[in-house]
Order: sequence, then C-alpha cells, then structure tokens
Amino acid sequence: MPRSRRHQFAAKSIARFRELSLSIAMLGGLGFLGFLATGFEWNRTQRWEQQVQTLFFELRGTVSPPDELVIVAIDDASLLADQNYGDDADNQKLVRLLGGGFPWRREAYAEAIAYLMKAGARSVSIDLLFDSQSRFGTVDDERFRQALLQHPGKITLAASYPDTVQGTLDFIQPTPALLSPSVRLGLVNFLKPEADGLVRRLGSAYQEQVLRPLNLESVPSFAEATLQASELTYPMPKGDRINFYGGTHTITHIPFWQLLATDWQQVFQKNQTFKNKVVLIGTAGNVSEQDLFRTPFDDRLPGVELHANAIATLLEGRAIAPVFPNPWAAATLVAGLVAGLGVILLRLAQRSLWQLLVGCGAAIAWVGFAYLAFTYGYWILPTAVPFIVMVLSAFSTFTVGFVSDRIETLRLRRTLERYIAAPIVQEILRRPEAMAAGKPLEAAVLFADIRGFTSLSYKLPPEQLIAQLNRYFSVMVEVILQEGGTVDKFIGDAVMAEFGFPVPQGGQQDALNAIRAALGMRRALAGLRSQFHQEGLVPFFNGIGISYGTVIAGDLGALERREYGVIGDTVNVASRVEGLTKQLGTDILVTESVYRLVSEEVDGIDLGEHQLRGRDEPLRLFGIIGLKGDDSTLYQQVLEETQKYLDQHV
Repeated sequence: MPRSRRHQFAAKSIARFRELSLSIAMLGGLGFLGFLATGFEWNRTQRWEQQVQTLFFELRGTVSPPDELVIVAIDDASLLADQNYGDDADNQKLVRLLGGGFPWRREAYAEAIAYLMKAGARSVSIDLLFDSQSRFGTVDDERFRQALLQHPGKITLAASYPDTVQGTLDFIQPTPALLSPSVRLGLVNFLKPEADGLVRRLGSAYQEQVLRPLNLESVPSFAEATLQASELTYPMPKGDRINFYGGTHTITHIPFWQLLATDWQQVFQKNQTFKNKVVLIGTAGNVSEQDLFRTPFDDRLPGVELHANAIATLLEGRAIAPVFPNPWAAATLVAGLVAGLGVILLRLAQRSLWQLLVGCGAAIAWVGFAYLAFTYGYWILPTAVPFIVMVLSAFSTFTVGFVSDRIETLRLRRTLERYIAAPIVQEILRRPEAMAAGKPLEAAVLFADIRGFTSLSYKLPPEQLIAQLNRYFSVMVEVILQEGGTVDKFIGDAVMAEFGFPVPQGGQQDALNAIRAALGMRRALAGLRSQFHQEGLVPFFNGIGISYGTVIAGDLGALERREYGVIGDTVNVASRVEGLTKQLGTDILVTESVYRLVSEEVDGIDLGEHQLRGRDEPLRLFGIIGLKGDDSTLYQQVLEETQKYLDQHV
C-alpha cells in the first residue's frame, strides 16, 4: 500500500477510534447485562418475557378447540333454574334437585352422570371437591355413590392440596362415602401465578415442582386423569405450558340445568351433543370467586375452563416448551445475538442511520421469528430481553455515531471557519465531495505580501514583530472570509487565498470577490496603519497580486505532515504578479484573465505586458483603482504613502 494511502487509512482509523471504542464498550455492556438478566431469571425480565408470550397469544387470536370437549357449566342460570319454571313434573324435578341454594343435592350430579353416559359421553369429570358429607344427608351421598359405581373408570372427581401446602398437611379428596377403586381422582391444583400474575403451567408442573420435592402423595393432574378416563391417547408433552385456545366460552358450554330438563335432553339426543365427548362439569361466571384464574386471554377464567384448555393442549400435542430449559443456555443465546448484531453495527460505523435501521430491523425480525416459533412450533424463545438489548444496541451505536459526527462536524466547522467563509463551510459540510482530492477547478488566487518585511525582521524586536504580524493577519483574514475566500496558507509574511475553491460561485463572481477582498484589505490595512501610528509602531504596507485560471486541489505533504491546498500555474502567476507590485508602483495588480471578468464593475489601469519569471509569453497586467463609482482618494493616498515609506526604509 502506498505511503499516502497508508496515511489516509491511519488517519481515518484514528478519527473513528473513540467512536468504535465507545460503541464496543456499550455493546459489550448491553450484551453482558442481557446475559445476566436472562441467566439469573430476574423477576422483571421474567415478567417481560411472559408479557411477550401473552402478546403472542393475542396476536394469534382464538383457535378452534378439539371437538371432543364439552363443558357443563354450573352458571348463574343454573343457580336460578328452580325459581324460573312452572309446576309441571319436569320442573318440579329441577326444584327438588337444584333448590335450596348451592351446593346442590349430590343426586343432581348422579342424574347428570346417568344422562351423559347414556348419551354416549366418553367420560365425565367434575371439578368440585366433595370432601365432606352432603348437607342433605347420607342418602344423598349414597345415590351419588351408586351413580359413580355404575360407570367404573369413567368418572373423575377432584382432589387438591391447600394453597399453603406443607409436608404435614392432609390430602383433600372426596369423602370416604364416595371413594371406590372405580372412581378416578384428578389433582386440580395449578402452580401459583407467575411473575406477570397469570397461570400458565399444566397441572403436571405442580406435581413436579411442589409434591415430588416434599414427598407428598401424588395423583394424576385433573387433565391427565380425565384423558385416562376417556381412553383417548395423546403424545408425550414436550413442555409444561398450556396452549390457551381463547377466553371464556371458547370451548362449548352447556348450562347444567339443561341436563335435567326433558325437552333439552331430547335436543341433545337428536344432535348427539355428548356422543364420544369428554364432559367437564364445574362452576362458571360468578358462582365461585375462588375458582377464577388470570390467563393470557381472560382475567377471570373459570377453573373448569382452565382444565379444559389443559386437556385440549395435551390431547392435540400442543404443550409449549422453552427452547432452552437451562436459563444460562438462553443467556448465551442472548449474548450471541447481541454480539452478532454488534459486528454488523460496527461494520456500519460510518452510517449512523443505517445502524439504527439495521439494529431495529434485526430486533423486529427476531420478535417475528420468536412469534412463529411460539405459534406454530410451540417453542418459547427469549424474546423481550433480546429485543430490548438489540434496540438499545442500535440506538446506542446510532447515538454514539451521531454525536461523534456532530462533534467532528463542529470541530471541522470551527477549523474551517478560521480559513474559509462560513457560507462556504456550510456548503462543504453539505457537500463533502467539494473537497475531493486531485480535482481540477477554476479559481481566483490571491497573494498578499508585506512590503519591506525582510528589513523589518532585522530592525524590530521579535516580540513586537510577531505581535504586529498577528494583528495584520487577523485583519487580512477577516476581510478575505467576508468576501467568501479561503485562506490557503501563511508563507512567512505572505497570505495565500483562493476564491472559487472549494465551492465555486462562477468565474465572474469568484474574480469579483477576489477584487473586493483586495480592496477591503487596502481599506483595512489603512485603518490598521493609523492604529500603528498612534501606538508608535512601524506601519505595514502590502502588495496584492491576483490571477484566475485552473488549479489542482489536493492533499499535499509528507506522511508526517500534510495540508489540503491548491497548486498549478495560476498559483505561480499570482505569486509572481504580487512580486511586480513594487516595480509597477501599485498595491493591487491583476492579470488580464481577471480583469476581463470584472472590467464592467472595476476601474483599472492597463500597465502593459510584462515578462514573468518562469514563463515564455509576457502577460498583460492591470492595476486596480477601485469599483466603478468609488472615490479614488484612498487609492492615491495608499500609493503615495507606500512610495514614501519605501524610499525612507527600503
């Protein structure tokens, strides 16, 4: 690689070093934070992940549950059924069985079981705890017991452990009057709500995480016992999360009282409503406040419907499982995602907006992928933490890049504005290609040199000389910048400036701006001389030469020190023309190429053709008096004072 290219590469790398270092530090910090949050399963991050799963359910919407399931609901209408019917024999049965308030006679369940099994039901599961004697006496319990015995293995009753389970607490099961080998028991417990307050786990998770560690009696979950009673086969679940089908009434609901009404029984028989169905009986609505659960689709889902969703999940093999059961494996995935995204973002280090778009796009794409995995594959991927960390990574790198660019732009602006007019600086920042190296362009080049400076440098104390020189440069540069010029460099006591570089305004305007600058420098130096006289300092006089033509802009210098400027014959001519101002007795001297462009607006004197050192052909030169219509007094005064000064001191 050539030395110049190595220099450019090194300069570019150094310019971006702080930005990249800060971006890497922030990406590393965010990745590490995501790793810890996922690995340690912080309560807040668990809640975020679970809320995302709820969002996925909502986006997916309600899906059709298995046809095999029917819920017989002990609802508000069933509780009031004994009050809303007449005096015929059928309704007298409703009054007898459902009257007297809830809990009802257990004979009502016996009647329901008898009808359902006669109607072709596969099994009947009752989500009620019959853990004490019927309030209607032992005869009521016996009638219920006889109904259970008539269908061995087909009826499932609820069992439970208290919520405050301890190793010494008794197992809550049906009263001994109802127990028999032919009756199945199903545990109705679910794990306590998760971090977001929702119930999500199958009943089997309660057995694994609560009963087994305490060595307590374990029975199948209510869902498992129901499926065993119905003799339906189902695949081994890969996870322990319920795949909810929807909210309340997603699964077919039939009010309990209709099972006991003759007219409704005939309808059910005709429609084969219960043929080969798995029937669940349980409370619904506001009947039992203790049996309502918060789930992704419903904040008050009855327990019997929760069991129905669990049964449907097992039956169709839709149990949801995390892809990474080990949280530290999930944490490694999060760190890997951030690292991969970080590599991409760092490759876009000079394109801040692309960093933001790519980073946010990647985060959204990951959420989309996680949604598809959740909805169609029944897999849970870490989603909330990766999304948050990836978005923060995008915004952090974008912010670092944006702030760095702004700082660099401000630094560049402040640097350029010391040499280039503010409007031109603005144009350069808007169009950086204007500074392209090696580009030929047309420009007016101005050289201004202090007369007799060599002798002054011997006569004046160094401190005074430098102080006066700096004041002189400040005044001259200010005028150049006001007229849209670019200060190229200081060469000893000389100032080199261009008009039309790096942003041209048109040949005539660039040449006119150079003339205006030269006239402004004449006025400004006259004022500065007055100050020097008042302060007892040596006055300064200068000569100004201007040429117009093609120059080459480029990055010039050695590896150790470089500068951006212009070179070419036009530059050399301007320098030579400035050197002739003393010989021709004027302070502003321009070439014919300049004068042709401004002749309609400038008064000048044709000083004839002159041979310039290094050129074969002579060049016509013009002395500048001022703009047309201006008073020429200052011009005459400057010429006289300059000549007088040179006669006395040089």
